[in-house]
Amino acid sequence: MAKYLYQASYVGEGIKGLLAEGATSRVDYVKSLITGMGGTVEAFYFSFGDDDVVAIGDFPDNETAAAFTLAVNASGAVKIKTTVLMTPEEVDEATKKTVNYRPPGK
Repeated sequence: MAKYLYQASYVGEGIKGLLAEGATSRVDYVKSLITGMGGTVEAFYFSFGDDDVVAIGDFPDNETAAAFTLAVNASGAVKIKTTVLMTPEEVDEATKKTVNYRPPGK
């Protein structure tokens, strides 16, 4: 499974919904949704600053992760950013690949 970092912010009605439902019930719902899509949640935290939520989870593939992100963003109640995470071993494999890149103007 692929691992993803989620950074989310509640918007308008989403903030009102969080106040009405409470944080714990919202986390339970999101975990259930992700599990139902074949994924898992490794960590889920509420935070101060630019993001209201920071979470790390797994999905079977990029298409499923994209479907989740699209559905959340389409709600208009939450703005979510998804970042694909890589293991050190995956980066090691990437460093072994040859790329014949030429910078502009060189």
